Amino acid sequence: MSMNLSAKLDELQRGDRQLETTVALCEIRTQLQELTKSVESCQSEVSEVKRDMVAIKHELDTVQAVKEEIEELREYVDRLEEHSHRRKLRLLEQGLTFFLSYAILAAVLGMLQFGYNTGVINAPELNIENFMKDVYKDRYGKDIPEDSVKQLYSVAVSIFAIGGMLGGFSGGMIANRFGRKGGLLLNNVLGIGGACLMGFTKISHSYEMLFFGRFIIGVNCGLNTSLVPMYISEIAPLNLRGGLGTVNQLAVTVGLLLSQVLGIEQILGTDDGWPLLLGLAICPAVLQLVLLPACPESPRYLLITRQWEEEARRALRRLRANNQVEEDIEEMRAEERAQQAEASISMRELLCSPTLRAPLLIGVVMQLSQQLSGINAVFYYSTSLFTSSGLTEESAKFATMGIGAIMVGMTLVSLPLMDRTGRRTLHLYGLGGMFIFSIFITISFLIKEFFGYVQEMIDWMSYLSVVSTLSFVVFFAVGPGSIPWMITAELFSQGPRPSAMAIAVLVNWMANFVVGIGFPSMKSALENYTFLPFSVFLAIFWIFTYKKVPETKNKTFEEILALFRHSNGRGSLRDSRLYGSMLNCVNALEQQLPPPPAPVEEKPDSSVSEHSSHGDQGRGRAPPPLPPPRFPAGGGV
Repeated sequence: MSMNLSAKLDELQRGDRQLETTVALCEIRTQLQELTKSVESCQSEVSEVKRDMVAIKHELDTVQAVKEEIEELREYVDRLEEHSHRRKLRLLEQGLTFFLSYAILAAVLGMLQFGYNTGVINAPELNIENFMKDVYKDRYGKDIPEDSVKQLYSVAVSIFAIGGMLGGFSGGMIANRFGRKGGLLLNNVLGIGGACLMGFTKISHSYEMLFFGRFIIGVNCGLNTSLVPMYISEIAPLNLRGGLGTVNQLAVTVGLLLSQVLGIEQILGTDDGWPLLLGLAICPAVLQLVLLPACPESPRYLLITRQWEEEARRALRRLRANNQVEEDIEEMRAEERAQQAEASISMRELLCSPTLRAPLLIGVVMQLSQQLSGINAVFYYSTSLFTSSGLTEESAKFATMGIGAIMVGMTLVSLPLMDRTGRRTLHLYGLGGMFIFSIFITISFLIKEFFGYVQEMIDWMSYLSVVSTLSFVVFFAVGPGSIPWMITAELFSQGPRPSAMAIAVLVNWMANFVVGIGFPSMKSALENYTFLPFSVFLAIFWIFTYKKVPETKNKTFEEILALFRHSNGRGSLRDSRLYGSMLNCVNALEQQLPPPPAPVEEKPDSSVSEHSSHGDQGRGRAPPPLPPPRFPAGGGV
């Protein structure tokens, strides 16, 4: 019995061991299957890591290739910068040649026309008013009221500015269609027609003909104020551009002085002589028609606008009296590259361009600083201004001649200063001096009011008024007289320059018209405080010039453009050596570079173990970016 029981117990124990073994084997089999799956998953992750490493190496190779190209580009830009610097030095060494002087003389006859017709209406004021009274009495059989005569005379003065607005606004279109020289030649037809109309006013016994003639000659002068500075700034060498730009104002002042000298009673300032005085405006137009055809067209217009390189080279050889004109051609090409993105700029595009908005605002404010300074009140009404301060009629006319003489003398003084001191500095001096002496003019008027009963005080006040007015003119000639015309042409490259000049000239003539038509009424309303609004304007313009206007002395057109790119957040001219033409070269060469690579990525060292131990935890996670690469020449990982 006990043996049977022991046998049965042994059988049960063997069965339990077999069952345990089977269970253990099943567990081992399950674990082996899980381990196999884990190994397969690890192999998959390792394959992915290998592919990622290959991609990283490819990216690093690309980065290295781009780095090498950037180094080559830097070396090329450095060489180009050095070449551009040498070219600029050679441009700065260019001198004034005979033929360049001849071309400038022929062109500035248009500005002499402008100055002559600005001042010619001043001296014969009483003669013209008497003529209007006679015509009105012959027509209507009664005398015209004195106020109406003053209004008709102010129309004759200010309609000149209305014509100037029309001419100035169309200057850009004329310059682009017919060229700078071609536009000046065609413009002389208007000059001859306007002069003839004014000259035959008395014979026709019609003051309407005087108005129409003043309007036509105004259109002529408006075109001149747009075309002449443009032409001179484009043919002048870089180092002479400031001084030669001042020649514009010199011609204007010579025209003013000529009109004032011829307008005295001893010459043509009489009832019979004033039509001839106005008709002499035909002389500059005829003289320019004779002289200008021998001059070349603007090389910049020929090369950049018309793409006629050979004609541009021929024009440069004549102007520079030298067959080596490659530096000028390269400088024009650099300007062309700088404004390619803004080529064929319309006025609407000019107003909407962020880069060009700042120079346009500066150009407009500079023109306003010239006209709203009060200088045209002096030019148009200086004779009556001096008589109201106590001078006799004859003394007032000679004092007016003194204004013209001082303008000529001070403009000659400012010629060498323009390229030595700089445009911005001279403009600040000019505005500041005009502000001070406009206050003195107001003080002289107030002294006359409060101490007019004392004869000695009247004499002293008259001298103070004359000295203050002449000093006012001196500072105008130093700065605001010539700089606005010149700096407006300098602030823009070839593409937007005509449209910018047209807008600036339009603003200039509009302000001219407002001063011409409004000054008599303002004088009646404000009396002794007539010049006080001009003092306020001068203070505002001084602050604007100090804060906003850059110095353009000895800068190429592309460097000036780079200044405004910097102000628009496109780079720094002062802090970077890659300015001016360098910017153009970078823009042209960056097209050769491959597209910029995506940020280079690298998985951390523990990624393999993470993938091995955690399976899917490593998937779908962006690895951290690499630091800036610093590789050996081979670029290996």
